[in-house]
Amino acid sequence: MKKAGVNLEKVEVSMVFPAYNEANRLETAVEKTIQALSEIASSYEIIIAEDGSTDGTDKIALQLSKKYPNVKHMHSDERLGRGLALKKAFTISRGEILAFMDVDLATDIKHLKTLIESIREGYDIAIGSRMLPQSKVERELTRKIASKMYNLMVRVFLGSKIRDHQCGFKAFKRDVILKILKETCATHWFWDTEILVRASRMGCKIKEIPVEWKSGKETRVHLFMDSIMMANQLLKLWRNLKREKFQ
Repeated sequence: MKKAGVNLEKVEVSMVFPAYNEANRLETAVEKTIQALSEIASSYEIIIAEDGSTDGTDKIALQLSKKYPNVKHMHSDERLGRGLALKKAFTISRGEILAFMDVDLATDIKHLKTLIESIREGYDIAIGSRMLPQSKVERELTRKIASKMYNLMVRVFLGSKIRDHQCGFKAFKRDVILKILKETCATHWFWDTEILVRASRMGCKIKEIPVEWKSGKETRVHLFMDSIMMANQLLKLWRNLKREKFQ
């Protein structure tokens, strides 16, 4: 793992982009986020958690880190998985509020202000939710049905009250997420669900925010295989939580 030099000065917001083969989208995402955070946060940093990319994303991330002083590039030679890349980025971050967004900006960036302000107002976690009645979502019908079924399974098997566990648009109080990460095992897509289920069991205050969301043309989610993997991870977490209850 290679990362930029350590700067111990605190900032208000650390925004992380988990990035795997995002050469075509990374620069636009970073520059739009710089503009948004400049208007929202008193101070900020953007960490590109570049996860073993093979399409030149690492070179673009390095160029952005040289061009913008608030942008940091965290590189991994090997694929870690989205969840583990986020965990490592949060660990080296300097923000009091830790957040992440998907590079495709599927969630309209205009909601970033509400996301950050929710943490300022006292919530431990704030998340974009595509399942709220006020949300506007453009998505293939099959993926929409699969997402609803998955979230229903999480609610039934794991007792979650949350409607949308997997939207790639979340913010956390620093001390809260770092504490949860110590207990979290998931390393890829299931990471979001495990974080929120464990947070709920800890009694964290979680706010779901209605969003405008549009599915990216180059989604990294493979519906059939990832659905099987997520179901297996769900059952594994269910077993682990039952075991932890009696320890």
